Amino acid sequence: MMPIAPLMIEHRLIERMISLVKWHLEQWQSEKKVDPSFIESAVDFIRTYADQCHHGKEENILFRKLSKKPISKDHRRIMNELLEEHRWGRKTTGKLIEANNNYQNGDAGAVVSILECMKSLVEFYPKHIEKEDRHFFRPIMKYFSKEEKEAMLNEEYRFDRMLIHEIYQNYIEKNEEKLRNTFADKRDQPLNSAVNNKN
Repeated sequence: MMPIAPLMIEHRLIERMISLVKWHLEQWQSEKKVDPSFIESAVDFIRTYADQCHHGKEENILFRKLSKKPISKDHRRIMNELLEEHRWGRKTTGKLIEANNNYQNGDAGAVVSILECMKSLVEFYPKHIEKEDRHFFRPIMKYFSKEEKEAMLNEEYRFDRMLIHEIYQNYIEKNEEKLRNTFADKRDQPLNSAVNNKN
């Protein structure tokens, strides 16, 4: 297994979470109200799983090792773009937290900021993931020897021992099932394409 394999597997779970966020966003845009508890859960997933766990391995292992290699200008440019996108994601998530706190403290106008942040994240993650999966991960593997790839993979496993994947896997499955049950008796099930697309 190459060291990019766990990262691409994590992308699939992140995509499923973003599908849940997108579904709630579409509902709330018409209702003009939000569920702060779901936002808190989504933020927890993004900050802990997508950023600390996933981006943590990318930045602290893969990108760190890659930065020491004589890589092409194009690959270095993409790596710098990805790092900047990680920073943008953190900043936008911080804005979402602030807006959600304001909403819970009685600021009804914070709904607009919440929806804007959610829309930005929903648009951001698929593009970011596609850039990594299709245009970066596989090509950069050529810079590493078989032994270096194995060492990185082992370092990723050690990194993951400090984090808990199962919590977030179970959270998403529980919420997907809840939404399936909600729409089980309706012909038009808006979540079909989102929650059933498990790669």
